[in-house]
Parts: sequence; structure tokens; C-alpha cells
Amino acid sequence: MQIPTLPYRDEHTTVVAAAADDVWRGLGDTLDRSFSRPGANGYARLVGCADREASGPRPFAEGSTFPGFRVAAVVPGRELVLGGRHRFSSYALIFRLEPAGPGRTRLTAETRATFPGPAGGLYRLLVLGTGGHAVVVRRLLATVRRRAES
Repeated sequence: MQIPTLPYRDEHTTVVAAAADDVWRGLGDTLDRSFSRPGANGYARLVGCADREASGPRPFAEGSTFPGFRVAAVVPGRELVLGGRHRFSSYALIFRLEPAGPGRTRLTAETRATFPGPAGGLYRLLVLGTGGHAVVVRRLLATVRRRAES
């Protein structure tokens, strides 16, 4: 999968009242906890994700996995690039951390994805068209923010 060639879908941002290192730890913890639930494994199996289990080093390193995602690239404290694929889509979720003033960090989640064929188009409608994806990503960012700020 060539992540840079995947079509851009959306982007969500939050500003966290914490240093980048705290946000980075919060991001890793949030991803591990969110995707270690039984529902995440079940969903990954249902749609035929390439990566269905958590594996690899923590904190994340290139090749680490959790249900639905594989770490494609990592620059600790700055960027985490996750890629994945299943029957209906190839996708990437890219997290970027940038300074936003003293003691503040801007955390952005960018989504890229392709949805081939009629089944992919229907899946796109269900995931993106309903707004469900946006709700999940915003909730994920809010959880990272709460963890990093506490």
C-alpha cells in the first residue's frame, strides 16, 4: 500500500494543554486501549483486516500492529502513520503533533482511503457518509487530550 497515493478523506484537530511527549504517550495508550477491546478484534475479523491482533513493540515502532492497523512509519513525538486494508478499503490514519504555544500541542488526525468496487462504495457510504468515522476520530482525539492533560 502506498499511503501517499491514497485519496485524502478528512482531517480533525485538537489542541492539547500538554507537552508533545505527554500527548505522544497519551496517543499510544489511547490507541492500544481503544483497539484492544473484544469488539475491535471481532470487527477486524468480520471485514477481513490484514492485521487482526496487537503485536510488536510498545511504544509503537514500524511494524507494530493492533486490530485493523499496522504502523507504517513513526517519528516519536511528531508523527505516527498507520495503514490498513480489508475487503472494502485500503486506508491510512496519520497523526501529527506540532507545537501550539508554550505547554500546548496541536494533534491532527488525517484520514486517507480508497474504497474499490461496489462493495467498497457501500462501505464508504456507511463509514464516511453517515458521519460515523468523524465521530470516532473526534472521540479518539478527545480521549488522547484528556489522558495527556491529566
